[in-house]
Amino acid sequence: MEKPVTVRFAPSPTGYLHIGGARTAIFNWLYARQTGGKLILRIEDTDAERTTEESIAGIVNGLKWLGLDWDEGPFFQSRFIKDHQFAAQKILDAGKAYKCFCTVEELDQKRAAARQNKHSRRYDGTCRNLNRIEISRKEEAGMPYAIRLKVPREEESIGFDDVAYGRVEKKTADLEDFVILRSNGQPLYVLSNAVDDIRDGVTHIIRGQDGLANTPKQILIYRALEAPVPVFAHMSLALDPKKRKISKRRHGESVAVDFYRRNGFLPWAMVNFLVLYGWSRPGDQEIYSRDELIDAFSLEGITRHNPVIDLRQDDPKFITDPKAYSINAHHLKTMPVEEIADLVKMALQQAEIWDAAFDADRRMHFLATIDLIRVRYQLLTDFVTQGRAYFSDDYPVDSKALQKNLQKHGVLKEMLPALGDDISGLPTYDRETLERALMAFAERNGIKAGLLVNAVRTAVTGQPVGPEFLDVLLILGQDTVVRRLKNIDRLFRQTD
Repeated sequence: MEKPVTVRFAPSPTGYLHIGGARTAIFNWLYARQTGGKLILRIEDTDAERTTEESIAGIVNGLKWLGLDWDEGPFFQSRFIKDHQFAAQKILDAGKAYKCFCTVEELDQKRAAARQNKHSRRYDGTCRNLNRIEISRKEEAGMPYAIRLKVPREEESIGFDDVAYGRVEKKTADLEDFVILRSNGQPLYVLSNAVDDIRDGVTHIIRGQDGLANTPKQILIYRALEAPVPVFAHMSLALDPKKRKISKRRHGESVAVDFYRRNGFLPWAMVNFLVLYGWSRPGDQEIYSRDELIDAFSLEGITRHNPVIDLRQDDPKFITDPKAYSINAHHLKTMPVEEIADLVKMALQQAEIWDAAFDADRRMHFLATIDLIRVRYQLLTDFVTQGRAYFSDDYPVDSKALQKNLQKHGVLKEMLPALGDDISGLPTYDRETLERALMAFAERNGIKAGLLVNAVRTAVTGQPVGPEFLDVLLILGQDTVVRRLKNIDRLFRQTD
C-alpha cells in the first residue's frame, strides 16, 4: 500500500516571509491539498543568533494571510537537537561515520596548502583510517572531535530522480567525508534536516534549487539511518530583472509578503501570481480559482528555467511586477463581493473612514458600492484613494479634472448648487427621475449635457472617470449628492 503524501515547509526564522519562501510554501500546500496528503510546518530555528520571535510570527502570519493552512505544527527544529545527536551517534556506531579530531587550524592550513598547490580542498580523510588505539589515545588526551559521515568510495556516484530536473548524479570522488556533528555537539543542517524529515514521515521534499547540492549528502544520511529516501522536486529560483536571486538582503521589504498585503494585493491573487513563476501546464491559462489551481497542480509542471519577477521598486506606476497588478485586478473584479468585503473593510479601517453601519443596516449598500466601483480598480488601496468619496465626505479631487471640468467654467459655481436644489426636490430618487431632472436642468440653463455630467461627477466623487454616471448618483444617495453640489463653492475657492 502506497504511503500517503506528506510534505513540509521548513523556513528559517531569520526575517520576514519573502515571496521566494512563500512560493515554496504554495507548491507544498498545493501538492498536499491535491493529493489529500498532509502539510507540516517546521520552523528551522537552530540559528539562535538570528532567530527572533518577530520573524516566527511574521512567517506564520504571512502564511495565514495567503490562506495557506497546515495539518501539523509549527514544530521547532531546536527542540529536537537530541534526536539529531542520537542519529549521529547511531551512524557512528554502525561504522558509517567516524570521529574526526582535526582542529580548525589544521583544516585551514590544509585548505590553504591545497589552494596554493591547486589541489582539491576537500577533506583528505586523515581521521578516516585511525585505528582503535589511535582513537583511544586522542580521546584520553581530551581531544574534541566532530563526527564525519563516510562517503562510500566503492560507489562511483550518488544518484536520484528529481521530478523537476530528471536524473541527477553526483560523483562520490567529488564528495568529501562531511561533518554531521560539530565538536561542540551541534548538528549540521544537512543532518538535522534529514532527521526531522524522517521523523515527520515526509514522503516528498519540494524545495528551492539551492537545496539541490545538499541532496546527495542527505541521501547518504537516509541510507545510513536505513530510512526510505523521499521523492525530491527542486524548484527553480525566482530571479530579479538583473538575473540575481531574489533575497531579503538585496531587495529589502519589497519582496516581503507583508509588503504586498500593505499595498493592497488580495491574498489569493498573490498565490495565483507566485505559482505562475516556476510552474506551468499545457495551454495559456493564467487565472485560477482556489479549486482550479488545486486540481491543475502537479509536480511534473515545475519548470527548470529560473523565472524572472519584474521587481519595479522605483517605478511610480508599479511597485512590483505588472503581472501581479493584472492578476490582482482580475480577482478584484470577479471574486464574490462578500469575499472581498472584509478586506475592503480593513482598508477603510486603516484609513479611518470605516462606518460601523456598513456591518449593520447599511450592509447591503456597502456590498453594492464595492460591486459598483471595483470594476476600474487594481488594488484594495484603490477603495480608499480613488474610491474614498463613496465612503467619506473627506475626499481628494483630481487636480486635472478640477481645472478642466469645474474651475474652467465659472458659471458652474452658481449652477451646481441650483442643480442640488432641483435634485433635493425630487419626489422619488430613481434612475428615470434623475435622468429627466438632469436633462431638464441642462436644457433650461443652456449647458451641454456632457459638460454637466463631467462637472457633477468631479464634484461628487473627485474623479474624472468612474462607473456609469447615474449609477454613481444612485449609490451615493440623494442627501449626499445634494450636500456636495450645494457645497461646490469650496472647490472654486481654491483659485479665488
